Amino acid sequence: MNIAIVGAGLVGRVLALNLLKDGHSLTLFDKGSKEGTEAAGFTAAGMLAPFAELETAESVIFEYGKRSIELWSDLLKIIGLFDGYRLDGTIITAHPQDMSELKHFIDTLQFKVEEAKEIKLLNSSDLAKLESDLEQHSRAYYIENEGYIDSQRFMLFSTNNLDIHQVKWREFTEVQRLESGKVFVNDEVEEFDWVFDSRGLGAKEHFDDLRGVRGEVYWLESNDIDITRPTRLLHPRYKIYVVPRGNGCEGMDIEYCKDCKIAQTPNSKRYIIGATEIESEDTSPMSVRSSMELLSAVYSLNANFGESRIVNSETNCRPAFKNNLPRIEQSEKLTRINGLYRHGYLLAPAIVEKALAEGINAECVS
Repeated sequence: MNIAIVGAGLVGRVLALNLLKDGHSLTLFDKGSKEGTEAAGFTAAGMLAPFAELETAESVIFEYGKRSIELWSDLLKIIGLFDGYRLDGTIITAHPQDMSELKHFIDTLQFKVEEAKEIKLLNSSDLAKLESDLEQHSRAYYIENEGYIDSQRFMLFSTNNLDIHQVKWREFTEVQRLESGKVFVNDEVEEFDWVFDSRGLGAKEHFDDLRGVRGEVYWLESNDIDITRPTRLLHPRYKIYVVPRGNGCEGMDIEYCKDCKIAQTPNSKRYIIGATEIESEDTSPMSVRSSMELLSAVYSLNANFGESRIVNSETNCRPAFKNNLPRIEQSEKLTRINGLYRHGYLLAPAIVEKALAEGINAECVS
């Protein structure tokens, strides 16, 4: 089929990789560049944490998350990103005065799913064996088989792969609306055998209940810290996450860390730090309040972060519906996928698999 994908962020790219396997011809429309640096999927930390997200999410997110973890390995092999996927588990901890938050967290998980009863409780000695730079914390939980995708490299590698497969890029193209098999651009209509709408917040002309949720992250670089697993620090007001990014931009395309002004050193490690979840569609630079909370929290996780360097800060908005659950809409020659909220990398492969099975693949079989 001759297929249009409108919105070439995370969902659009996962769609494209799946559709190329079946031999379809693709045209990708996006209001930004084909590198995807403006997309929420580029800003994201890329966490694959179905258990950790379950505290504030529905059980369906947990099931989709487990399936996505199974699917990510093959997707990354397709684009040649063999070292951008880690499943070494995640660490959840809290300060002594916030241990009630930690207990509430694990109680909630064990109430929602039976598998949560297998989550391991660690004392400081156990924690030191897993992550020596977290040994100052007296108690933590270790969740096996969770991890992260290097989201920035996924965007880069997927762009290269799509170029190799000679997809047709329509960069910097503002799509006005979509109909069955039709894409409207500049008051003209282009026709396709099937159209996929993965525009995120760009699809507000169709979804009147779609909203943006602002997220903010820092990139930090340190020579004194070596944390190898995604780590969450629970707190009554915020739940900070720290996600490792190895040696940063070493060996990467110059555009990957174009804002980095710090020389790479052999022993340095980089981390994405985030926590904020603000009901706003503002994408302006990070606020003073968010900066103070994020940086003070990461400093309290390990005091050596006090000497780390701020490489970059990013803000973006994730698309969400009122119930914070993803939505798939199928109609003749048109599939819409939206509302992945803060669970983009956790959900995208499984949601795309479901959308294809219910839509275009079912049509091809019939």
